[in-house]
Amino acid sequence: MMDRTCPGTVEPILEILDGKWTLLLLFELFNGTKRFGELRRRLQPISPKTLTDRLRLLEEKGIITRTLYPGIPLHVEYELAESGKGLQPIFAAMWTWTQEHGAYLRKKTDETGQESNEVM
Repeated sequence: MMDRTCPGTVEPILEILDGKWTLLLLFELFNGTKRFGELRRRLQPISPKTLTDRLRLLEEKGIITRTLYPGIPLHVEYELAESGKGLQPIFAAMWTWTQEHGAYLRKKTDETGQESNEVM
């Protein structure tokens, strides 16, 4: 049984993960350190402004770290902080759940005439 305080307790992380692109961005960072341009290419058609906003939010919340390497050209790398790495079991659980129930949800969504990728 879930603790009645659970919704209020997990609300801060839900607010962070709720932003468009945030889950996909974190998924990319689970696969290792990435530079801004690499993230932008992998997350097409994300805009540079949106990517910057999401990266700043995740950095402010301590979920990712940003490392600036001086030189010409200047470059920045992003990676998961320890707290961000702690989200990996949540993503693994979502993947497992999707493997078990996702086909049913996709089928049900297709029957309603909506695009399947909206559910997943």
